[in-house]
Amino acid sequence: MGECMYSDLKYLEVPLPEDVQKLKWHGDFTALDECIAHKLQKDIPLALRKRLELEREIVRRIPQQYPYSKEKAIALLKDTFKDFAESEFRRLWLENAVEWIYRDGTVYLHKLFIDNLVKTRPEFAARCIHPENFDDPAANFALLNTAIEDIKKEGHLTYYFRIKSTLEVTAPSVAASDALCVHIPVPVEYAQVKNFKLLGTSAKPDCIAAPDYPQRTVCFTSRAAECKTFSVEYEFENHIAYTELEAEKVSDAQPTFYTEEQAPHIRFTPYIKMLASEIIGKETNPLIKARKIYDYITTHVMYSFVRSYITIDAISEYVASGLKGDCGIQALLFITLCRYAGIPARWQAGLYATPLRVGNHDWAQFYIAPYGWLFADCSFGGSAYRHKDMNRWNYYFGNIDPYRIPLASDFQHEFALSAGNLRNDPYDNQTGEAAVNGKNLFGDEFEAKAEAVAIQKR
Repeated sequence: MGECMYSDLKYLEVPLPEDVQKLKWHGDFTALDECIAHKLQKDIPLALRKRLELEREIVRRIPQQYPYSKEKAIALLKDTFKDFAESEFRRLWLENAVEWIYRDGTVYLHKLFIDNLVKTRPEFAARCIHPENFDDPAANFALLNTAIEDIKKEGHLTYYFRIKSTLEVTAPSVAASDALCVHIPVPVEYAQVKNFKLLGTSAKPDCIAAPDYPQRTVCFTSRAAECKTFSVEYEFENHIAYTELEAEKVSDAQPTFYTEEQAPHIRFTPYIKMLASEIIGKETNPLIKARKIYDYITTHVMYSFVRSYITIDAISEYVASGLKGDCGIQALLFITLCRYAGIPARWQAGLYATPLRVGNHDWAQFYIAPYGWLFADCSFGGSAYRHKDMNRWNYYFGNIDPYRIPLASDFQHEFALSAGNLRNDPYDNQTGEAAVNGKNLFGDEFEAKAEAVAIQKR
């Protein structure tokens, strides 16, 4: 088996043979690997070979994300929610509210399916037997609403952040003599980021990517005997200005940058084209077109934890057809639809960091002259819509809150110091990556976290 490289991701556009598809969706992963191995021994086109090698790598990452049988899942639901009836599971199933796959022909559910119900369905959150085990959204909503009120009143907000990020290699198979390579993300110095300073590192880095590098990291190499835990600490200011949008002020001339396809996930497929036409209709004003796209996603796509992005063949179509997805998947659909409609759109991703918590988050930017780059956070907007907070819903079209740490300005971008092989997450980089002897580790083989040392309004 040849090693999958970062450049091979374009081959995800190649269709899988039908027998491979059947085995994959039946969950017969052992037979699937045997089937692919047999095909790779034959004289087949290069594109198909690369696709099959990718699929072999992808399916290794799927089963462990789905640990709960249907029976175990129902038992967990009964232990988590008051008066949960088995008939409710059928309703959730039909609503596509529980992420699942087949494993050897048996249904298994995603490891975060309970968290997903609590996060997205207030009626389930209200029925929690132990609500202390889950985040209370009310405190976060209050924080956001205060920030939105402040920025509308003041016109501009500046927040100071001091963050410490750590990555520990935990794979038990790592020997003392093994060579480690670790990447820890730091903010891209553009857009809202000002006055960045790297305050300290746990060891001398081998590479600090350029300030404007699209997926910026600090890279360390060492032997496992020397160190298996790495950290960086940094500070910066987040400058956010409020923009009041008016369609009649949109310029006649609009730019064409950031309107291209980006295989395999930002593609103008027949369905994407049909969906865009249905959403936009005959509208020609780019601001109104973007707002129509935002409104559609936030009112039709349900937030959902999903399996890792590397295991999804075509993300934009995945969310456009399934009408569910997490923050990054929703952002990609917004970007894809905007680009097809001739509206420049790009990725921005990293951390959502408040005094309450620090977590991974993705969102989008779009460009409208004369306003310049604007923000769109479809997952935060969708949450506001579901909770009937129309002020917050409207705010996240065009504007963003100050609690963002942009660690990436582009989707699917290699690191500055890279061997070119396939990362644990080849598309995004919010917490970091690690490799042993040149082979990248899966997410369950290292632990990465970011913590707020200080967050202050200035």
